[in-house]
Amino acid sequence: MYTVIYDGTCNLCVTLVRLLEQLDQGKQLQYVPMQQTATLQQWQISPQDCEQGMILLDQTAPTQRWQGSDAAEEIGRLLPLGNLFVQAYRALPGAKAGGDGFYAFIRDHRYQLLGGREGVYESAYPTCEGDQCTQF
Repeated sequence: MYTVIYDGTCNLCVTLVRLLEQLDQGKQLQYVPMQQTATLQQWQISPQDCEQGMILLDQTAPTQRWQGSDAAEEIGRLLPLGNLFVQAYRALPGAKAGGDGFYAFIRDHRYQLLGGREGVYESAYPTCEGDQCTQF
């Protein structure tokens, strides 16, 4: 199981999470918004860490994590048939560097380009701790 840490007030980020919720239906991915700082502290993730882009965390090995465009690629790899697309993308000369730059631009301008939300989006598939699921 993996946790996707996303910006819960970013329209683009929330749209991506909603799409992932539909595709995965909580089978591999659970979600926590970066605004839930107390939850993130258990993984030693700070608000400044989150400003560098979404984070994908392996719940079975929390020190295993991906961030930014690397997280997007790893999420893609986890989805059905996604690994084929990720492999093709990685095989294209210059695609990784271009993708990293594009991700950084969107990350840094997400509110100007697509706006923000009044409140934090609460996922239908929140990250669970043992038998306890935390709704945000």
